[in-house]
Amino acid sequence: MKRITLIVALAAAALALAQPTAAADYPSKTVTVVVPYPAGGSVDGVARILAYKLGETFSATFIVENRAGGAGGTVGANTVAKAAPDGYTLLLTASIHVITPFLFKNIPYDVVSDFTPISLVAAGPLVVSTAPNISANNLKEFFDLVREHPERYTFATSSFGSAGHLAVELLKRQAGVNTLVIAYKGAGPMLNDIMAGQIQLIADPMLSSLPLAQSKKIKALAITSVERVAAAPEIPTVEESGMEKLEFASWYGLWGPKNMPPDLVAKIEQQTAKILADPDVKQRLSTLGFEPRPLAADKFAQFIAREMATYSGIIKDANIKME
Repeated sequence: MKRITLIVALAAAALALAQPTAAADYPSKTVTVVVPYPAGGSVDGVARILAYKLGETFSATFIVENRAGGAGGTVGANTVAKAAPDGYTLLLTASIHVITPFLFKNIPYDVVSDFTPISLVAAGPLVVSTAPNISANNLKEFFDLVREHPERYTFATSSFGSAGHLAVELLKRQAGVNTLVIAYKGAGPMLNDIMAGQIQLIADPMLSSLPLAQSKKIKALAITSVERVAAAPEIPTVEESGMEKLEFASWYGLWGPKNMPPDLVAKIEQQTAKILADPDVKQRLSTLGFEPRPLAADKFAQFIAREMATYSGIIKDANIKME
């Protein structure tokens, strides 16, 4: 009996060695990179750069599929959470993905256990802007106006719980004001309203805000990095704008469904790191206001845990209520 068991075990081991690993022939068909937001936004911009270069690197087809809807991009994320862990359905999204558990009820997945972290991709500071008809030229002057006539001011965010939302809450806490923050469904309508003077303060990725600031359609007051950025050297840091030093970024990562084989994760992560080291990719991301930030899967998981702890503290301190 023992001999038969040993023979069966050896045969199974030999079969396993004879079969290709999950990563060996990957990808042999089209890979879908799900973006849980409409086309044209900052997440979509990063995703399209990465998907195009992954397609080149793997000599395969990588497509971006925009699946907008749900609080914090939950519709698109849920598509990936329920997909097969074979690497043919991936998720590229922003930091709001790991903020959603603190802010929304009845999310149909667990942001940690139902996904496989593959790589951090990019990060970029936010532009803090006001309406063009506001007289303030820096954040100190702006918040002085708010304290003088609080009833005249409304702040906004492109999405409840986004990096922009939390940045505005941090600035509110610094300034000692309790101004209402309106949550829009996307950057487009929010930007339209700040250009029209209907709202008076936002924090938004450079991709969507910088062209408007440079054309004077909105007024940029500060950028949420500790140093000025090359893409917009005219915009002062938060500290230079009269407030305490603030470093706060919107970041973007790549995930797969849970239980992806480690060799497959490593293959995708390694190619992603090579792509992000390419000077052309660095330049394209820089033009959009982002810096490449590749992190291996295990380091990315650790990064997520630290970020979630930070976000939880911000939300608690700002008394942001779950929707």
